[in-house]
Amino acid sequence: MLTHKALLAFSCALLIGLTGCSRQQSDWQKTREANSAESYEQFLKKYPSGEFTAQAQARLKELYEERDWQKARDADTADAYQAFLKQYPEGRWTEEARIRVENFTLAQTPGAAGAPAAAAPAAGPPPGAAAANASSPAAAAAPPHKAAASAELSAPSRPFAPLSKGELGDFAVQLGAFKTGADAANKRWEHLQKEYPKLLAGLSSKVVPKKTSGGTLYRLQAVGVSETHARKICKNLKAKSQPCVIVRPPHT
Repeated sequence: MLTHKALLAFSCALLIGLTGCSRQQSDWQKTREANSAESYEQFLKKYPSGEFTAQAQARLKELYEERDWQKARDADTADAYQAFLKQYPEGRWTEEARIRVENFTLAQTPGAAGAPAAAAPAAGPPPGAAAANASSPAAAAAPPHKAAASAELSAPSRPFAPLSKGELGDFAVQLGAFKTGADAANKRWEHLQKEYPKLLAGLSSKVVPKKTSGGTLYRLQAVGVSETHARKICKNLKAKSQPCVIVRPPHT
């Protein structure tokens, strides 16, 4: 008799457990379909230590980061990006946020072309841009090993499609400024080429170092374009939330 009661109790407990698991699985499926911060918050409140808790917490963190990144992009200020970096020092958008902070740093550098290209004429290139060219007087006066290093750093990369005659010129489009070195700028160029293949088709890149009070900035520029084409590129990039600055030729 006792054995029968014990078996019945065990069966009931097992049934309740299975029912609870089935309900949690159903709620989890609904939560994933909704895929919103609110749905995951409600799921975690109901199942703080359930089978899917870890997955729900991970996805909620991703959604919070996406939300805060969108807010930073909408504000589009150095302070907004710095606040984002403070909150997400190692996240999906961390590297992009750092790049944008460095772009704002560049725009604040005396002599930099900080005005939006599509809104008003840009200022001339930052002081020292000509010195970055290996053929400039400054480069010629430098020791041979330094001149060679400058030439290698500033040499344009090979374009992957020719520009038309009307698109060629002496203007440049600055796509970023990096404190971490020329390698970071070159990697950024490779990324941008993959992200905007049609828009950047035919462009050559150049990395131009610029010494500032905070250290050296390595400026990534797409070079050899006309003013009209440069403005067209910048307008389209900014529409996609990609920062850029028009750089005028040294003689203008």
